[in-house]
Amino acid sequence: MTDTQRQTSAAAAEGTDTLSRLEQEGEIAADYLEGLLDIADLDGDIDMDVEADRAAVSIISDSTSRDLQKLVGRDGEVLEALQELTRLAVNRETGDRSRLMLDIAGFRARKRQELTKIGAQAADEAKSTGQAVRLDPMTPFERKVVHDAVAAAGLRSESEGEEPQRRVVVLPA
Repeated sequence: MTDTQRQTSAAAAEGTDTLSRLEQEGEIAADYLEGLLDIADLDGDIDMDVEADRAAVSIISDSTSRDLQKLVGRDGEVLEALQELTRLAVNRETGDRSRLMLDIAGFRARKRQELTKIGAQAADEAKSTGQAVRLDPMTPFERKVVHDAVAAAGLRSESEGEEPQRRVVVLPA
């Protein structure tokens, strides 16, 4: 076996190990969240996936009930707290820090679309004015989505400030 074949084989094994680890995180998180739904007497189905080297878990509901909105809270505050608790539950089981993403009732998916649009608009503004564009303070999740949108538009961005006033600054070319 050549060195290149060994490296390719090792990389494939590492990718499989990473996928297995992320799937395990998703399973642990799903069990934890199912227990939480039972305690809160809320209906919801749990969907697991792996996205961008992260376990992604979503709680969805077939009913038009607004029950799951209680788990989202105002501006996603309860969702953020539940995500942190779920990450801690995964950490307790695995001993590893988790970067798991939690979505409830499609809140994050809708927020991601909205933030992508904001990032693209800020990039357009920075291109047309030649000036840096400072956005309102955002959570780490929100900043990440905006940074990705700005990069897709071909510009650079950086975060400035201290939590909870940390914000994205879009830099002109």
